[in-house]
Amino acid sequence: MFKRKETVDDLLHRPLWQKIVAFAVLILVLVNIGLGWYWSRTPDVFWVNEMPSGDTTIVGYATTDTLIRVAETLLDKPGGYLTNDVSPPSVFLDNIPNWELGVLQQVRDLARVTRNDYSRSQSQSREDSDLALAEQKFFIDNNSWILPRTESEYRDAIDGFKDYRDRLSGVESADAQFFARADNLREWLAQVEKRLGSLTRRLGDSVATDVINTDLAGERANDANTTLPDRVSVRTSWFEVDDVFFEARGAAWALVHFFRAVELDFASVLADKNAEASVRQIIRELEASLQSLGSPMVMNGGGFGLFANHSLVMASYLARANAATINLRELLDEG
Repeated sequence: MFKRKETVDDLLHRPLWQKIVAFAVLILVLVNIGLGWYWSRTPDVFWVNEMPSGDTTIVGYATTDTLIRVAETLLDKPGGYLTNDVSPPSVFLDNIPNWELGVLQQVRDLARVTRNDYSRSQSQSREDSDLALAEQKFFIDNNSWILPRTESEYRDAIDGFKDYRDRLSGVESADAQFFARADNLREWLAQVEKRLGSLTRRLGDSVATDVINTDLAGERANDANTTLPDRVSVRTSWFEVDDVFFEARGAAWALVHFFRAVELDFASVLADKNAEASVRQIIRELEASLQSLGSPMVMNGGGFGLFANHSLVMASYLARANAATINLRELLDEG
């Protein structure tokens, strides 16, 4: 009536082919777990290059070279670019793909500002041919694994920025330009504000339930294409909390490097506005947000609960970095 349980002797006396299959499956599982753990480690922060080896300082070199190295790290870190992978263990990982998204958004923003502002003297000036072709390749679908393959498009974009960097430094024909002006820097800072503001809000929504709708607040004559409710549900799903957290970590990692490059390329602009301390404060807050996570998972405890809420801690650092970014942009607006 009852099926006899298998004993150890039964398992040991199974056919050889079954033992081989079971052993192979076990090895495969262990290898995938090991690779998944290794590939889930985020890269360390690297030093920013101010100039080519042994050469004099070149305005714009630090920003362009840092953009290239950040994008290369996105593709060459352990495991490579994982977002568009369709095989294990990558297909089971979600933290690093979200980290990659955060980095990619910052790369795209800086690439666009470099093409439209940094490399042009005014709105009617001609855009750089290398940047015009390279910048748009960063905007290829980040989840495409074939026709086109995301990595190939991003490699082409990196090569285009390398050509621009080489022309900027005089390795090739020295006809590239980089204009380190206050108005150009403000254009990039405006993009950073929006990204950090959105990430801070989404991180804070890990404990929020709903908020009062303020989309049209402060406008005397305001209207929208749809009827807006007074209260808006904003609660981040428990299953998405870690996704937002690692996206924010990726954005912070990229911004640490980009602001360090700003310190070098826009040194004269910052000195003129006495704004060096503002940039250092932004970098300090971003670096603090990259501290090692002392937990095997992203915790989502209540705001004043017993357990930690890593999203709120991350939001605190990014909110301070965003406030300092806003202050810096306002300072650059002053005559």
